[in-house]
Amino acid sequence: MSDETVGTEPQLYVVYLGGDPSPGRLSEDHEVVTVVAANLKEARRAARAKWGGESRAHVDAVQILNVVDGFAIRLEPTNEPEDNTIDATYVPADDAQED
Repeated sequence: MSDETVGTEPQLYVVYLGGDPSPGRLSEDHEVVTVVAANLKEARRAARAKWGGESRAHVDAVQILNVVDGFAIRLEPTNEPEDNTIDATYVPADDAQED
């Protein structure tokens, strides 16, 4: 993935952010965010702006999402609000090995 700075068509990016450990923690904090941007530089900047941690964020990894599990991703403008709902429910059965 090149570090293009010239704008192109908007694309969907998934970004893995990291930050210094919060007080009392031994390891970095991390979170995954999605952003729509015209290029990699813009995607990195937009992702850092979404960082919810206490420290300054850095970008650990970036991926453009064009196709997921055989489904093409298409972007189109909308007036609908963004849904940031996260299901953080832990379900022990999800960890079970399936044969």
